[in-house]
Order: sequence, then structure tokens, then C-alpha cells
Amino acid sequence: MAFPDSSIDYREHPEAYRIGHGERGVFHVHPYKEELLPLWAIRNEVDATEAITAIEARFRDYREQDDFVGMDMARKYLQMGYTRSRRYARYPGGRKRDKRGEAIEPRNADAEKARIAQRYQKALDAVRDDKTYCRAKQAHQRRTRR
Repeated sequence: MAFPDSSIDYREHPEAYRIGHGERGVFHVHPYKEELLPLWAIRNEVDATEAITAIEARFRDYREQDDFVGMDMARKYLQMGYTRSRRYARYPGGRKRDKRGEAIEPRNADAEKARIAQRYQKALDAVRDDKTYCRAKQAHQRRTRR
């Protein structure tokens, strides 16, 4: 799957949206990027907790509006919070390679980031298990199957 077309307003044209794998396209789907990216954070536990709460609230808003693309984008931002904080938890400074370009063995580098990852994962699991989200996802996949 190619990145989504940044020139498309996916709220106006949800049929053009493709779910994709993982958090792919998270910076390309407008107007959701502008709505969700400012909420997202992993700097510290306080900021991350506020971010998770805000993204979950936005997810509920999208759900109430029957906006599958918005729900899926909120899911992607929660997933990105999990994957990025997990990376920082395992690698010093989030870097997988040293200055010579050689792979660094993963380890427990940052306990705070590990706790942040757990919080993001819990919120992500709740979204993935949301019955309305699951039904909307299946319906979207049926409509957009080519």
C-alpha cells in the first residue's frame, strides 16, 4: 500500500481511505492528522497519560459521528504511542544502531517509557476490541474492496 494522498480530505472522501498495516499513513491522512497529532505525546508519563485520554475522547467523538476513518486514525495514534515508547524503553535514546551503524542489543533502557508503552497498549487494545469500531472496519473493508 502506498502512503495516502495528502491532497485528499478523507472526511469528505472516506471511500478513498485504505486501512493499511499498523500505523502506516499516520502523517498523511488529512484532516485527522491535524486533529490528532497535537494530542499525541510520549515525553513523560504525565504528558502521555493526557495524550491517551485526549485521543480516547477523540475516538469516542468519531464513533458517535459514525466516522470510521477518524476511529481508525485514533487507533493508529495509540499504536504509534505504543510502538515509539516501546522503542525508547528498549533502546537508549530510541536508537537501534550505534555510531558505527552496528545493531544495539535491546534491553531495558527506560522504565518510564516502558510504563508509557503499557498505558498506550491498554488503550489500543480497548479500541481494537470496541464492537462499533470492529463493525465499522468490516463495513469499510467491504465497501472499499477492489
